[in-house]
Amino acid sequence: MRLSLVPKETNVDFFSRSWLSLGLSGALMVISIVAFLVFGLNFGIDFRGGTSIRTQSTEAVDVGAYRDAIAPLGLGDVAISEVFDPSFGPDENVAMVRIQSQDGDEAISVETIQAVEDALTAYDPNITFPSVESVGPKVSGELIWTAIEAVAAAMATVLIYIWLRFEWQFSLGAVAALIHDVTLTIGVFSLFQIQFGLPIIAALLTIVGYSLNDTVVVFDRVRENLRRFKKLDLKEVLNLSINETLSRTMMTSVTTLIALIALFVLGGDVIRNFVFAMIWGVVVGTYSSVFVASAILLRLGVKRDWTKPDAEAGTQFGNSET
Repeated sequence: MRLSLVPKETNVDFFSRSWLSLGLSGALMVISIVAFLVFGLNFGIDFRGGTSIRTQSTEAVDVGAYRDAIAPLGLGDVAISEVFDPSFGPDENVAMVRIQSQDGDEAISVETIQAVEDALTAYDPNITFPSVESVGPKVSGELIWTAIEAVAAAMATVLIYIWLRFEWQFSLGAVAALIHDVTLTIGVFSLFQIQFGLPIIAALLTIVGYSLNDTVVVFDRVRENLRRFKKLDLKEVLNLSINETLSRTMMTSVTTLIALIALFVLGGDVIRNFVFAMIWGVVVGTYSSVFVASAILLRLGVKRDWTKPDAEAGTQFGNSET
């Protein structure tokens, strides 16, 4: 017996309420941008500069006591959080101490790190320090711009690739979907103040690739059906193409989500934010390939015959009913 997440043949009208899906996507993008402007991103040490000290002890973590132990050092605002993970044993009590770069210093000095460790050891003699990570503010600033350039370059490359492979209307639809996915992902991280570090940039680039792959599968089928059904309305061709690829889309998305959810639950706190970004990206990427990229393509219109030039390419279906 073959597993099927959707019926073998479906006939869903994905564009009966396309104005509603585009309106929802637009509203969510506006909310994401407002959240970013108001709250900003909770940058990790990678982008903010400073030192992150991971502690482990057989004794329970007391965030208040840790803070009181470090306070006499005069390091300013020190973020301390307990780390929870299902894989930790009863004697593994882990915390993360984050100290921002001090004024005028490229990074936290070795003496300061040692002073923090000594202060915590005086409170809890059983405490250990499995890892210490430091990033200077100059390096962190460069990383922010490098990350922005990487995401922008990826989207520009996608624009050119889709343009060359299909038509400019397909290209604009695909890039609009990618901008939608990246904006909503950044919005979620800003709204809930989830720590944003270099692994999240890797997640964003992966989301771009995943969403593009899903969109190209749909667009390939659209192009085939445009050649096969030359008299069929563009809206019907898009519906037919999406329905024909729906089983593949759902199977890919669900199996990917199963693996990601397993990593989110069992993979540990180190990769949890990265995996969360991937889970969110798969969901919005699957949504956008149908309800954003294809909806925009419907409004832009496409030419039907690639065997000869068409002076009216991109205009003959621009006024199709939705």
